[in-house]
Amino acid sequence: MAVNNQPAQVNRRTRGMLDKQDRIFEAAAALFAERGFANVTTQQISDRADIAAGTLFRYAASKGELFLMVFNRDFRTALDAGDRAARTETDSVPALLAMVRPITAAARRGAENTAIYQRELLFGSPAEKYRVQGLELVARAEAMFAGRLAADARARGIDDPRVDEQARLTGRGIFAVLHLALARPATGVDPEHDPIEDLRAQIALLVTGFFAALTHR
Repeated sequence: MAVNNQPAQVNRRTRGMLDKQDRIFEAAAALFAERGFANVTTQQISDRADIAAGTLFRYAASKGELFLMVFNRDFRTALDAGDRAARTETDSVPALLAMVRPITAAARRGAENTAIYQRELLFGSPAEKYRVQGLELVARAEAMFAGRLAADARARGIDDPRVDEQARLTGRGIFAVLHLALARPATGVDPEHDPIEDLRAQIALLVTGFFAALTHR
């Protein structure tokens, strides 16, 4: 009687696909770090990954999408680190600053690549799955900021039906100033400027406005 080995074949196929995806990821990450986005081609990535160029495009539709795939991982890692660090802070501003520090640290390792990542998130094709994933990470960052603000407001005894909405708007504002701070090094203006002090001051203003809006009619 013949044995149905279809599950084993599927597992081998799945492992093969995952192996190729990992090789593509590692090759793209290394090349973008070494040469920058503009100086890397998809052919170079496929050569380093040791796969056919046509196979590469089964996993990402363009060089821009490959770039998003790589830098989404860095963004996700930074968000995880910021989330952990913020839990040790008792006040809103230090907690929010703890959330953004890993993002700014990652950005400083490659200002040009950071600017391109921001560009791809803003203007990339709506159909690209890695752009969608990147925008989901932006939404996660804004939700982290908002969640901390809302929790701190309630811990202060503020019982206002507007807490969550005001926190959501302030969270978006915090990400907006972070976005501009990350873009600044790519302009070449004041290249030694450390964005953290500016971010601290701007976050403090936004937090002050958040609580003022809830406590003053």
